[in-house]
Amino acid sequence: MSAPVIKDLEGILEGMPQDLKRSFQRLKRATEILTTEPEPQVGLTPKEVIWSKNKAKLYRYAPSVKKTQRVPLLMVYALINKPYILDLSPGNSMIEYLVGRGFDVYLIDWGTPGLEDRNMKLDDYVMDYLPRAVKKVLRTSGADEVSLLGYCMGGTLTSMFASLHEQLPIRNLIFMTSPFDFSDAGLFTNWLDEKHFNLDKLVDTLGIIPPEMIDFGNKMLKPMVNFYGPYVTLVDRAENEKFVTGWKLMQKWVNDGIPFPGEAFRQWIREFYQHNKLLKGEVEIRGRKVSLSNIKANVLNIAAERDHIALPHQVEALMPAISSEDKSYVVIPAGHVSVAFGRQAINKTYPTVGDWLEQRSK
Repeated sequence: MSAPVIKDLEGILEGMPQDLKRSFQRLKRATEILTTEPEPQVGLTPKEVIWSKNKAKLYRYAPSVKKTQRVPLLMVYALINKPYILDLSPGNSMIEYLVGRGFDVYLIDWGTPGLEDRNMKLDDYVMDYLPRAVKKVLRTSGADEVSLLGYCMGGTLTSMFASLHEQLPIRNLIFMTSPFDFSDAGLFTNWLDEKHFNLDKLVDTLGIIPPEMIDFGNKMLKPMVNFYGPYVTLVDRAENEKFVTGWKLMQKWVNDGIPFPGEAFRQWIREFYQHNKLLKGEVEIRGRKVSLSNIKANVLNIAAERDHIALPHQVEALMPAISSEDKSYVVIPAGHVSVAFGRQAINKTYPTVGDWLEQRSK
């Protein structure tokens, strides 16, 4: 809505009922937020790059208190969107929270793939990037064991990595809203059915999958809520500056997707969503079968109660597949994103992760 139109409406609204005036003021404020205000800053917890490979960077976060936990933590995010959802803003950051509890925290940022990365496969991430990142964390920290936290697809990747690298000293594994059973993935199962989804044509044509395509698919799971809901809510709550701050942060992250390397996408859809090979022990990474039963580390497996991207039963399916003696499954009353950012994350997820990890990191 342009400034002249708003000015004209202000004149018309003189003498109108107070509730109508207030509605107009909220609409005016929402328009300002969308058109004139700068994007918020994100990822503000101090850090340094300690290793890189191709587009990927490994960050180490500067301590804010004395390090009290012996075992360092490496965080692994998905191949879509950017990992700063784990460090969205001061006071609303899992990374900041864990650093503040004395953990030595690291994060691998996959970067933004280009067309030149179209041939990258899941094999590359599992067999090249993650092993080197873990070894760098161990060398940098001086520790003899490491913990890993994988969020969303990052947890699925981490499970395959841990299964294939039993020789590495992995003490603790945390999986957060990570899918393992793809036999019933909700609407994704129907949309990605190979009977009508031409995966090969898509990958061969595009090379890398645009972030807009992935974002559109995720939003179509709940189209009214995802396409229109944020803006309706913004108008309704435009006078609440605390809400507006969180809204701007979330919209920045949601709309800040990255391309998905074509060959990795082909594997992800065919091997997992279409053929559900992970739980069957049929996924092959460079000629080696992935067996989740090889996982013996301590495991915390977190699902989100209202998650429509990684449904709780997809997450829980990991539990009988692994050989860990110390393993816990926890359901947080949140959604796929709000498990990491917002009130439920601050009150539920952060303490759950921090308390569990602290008991196993001394």
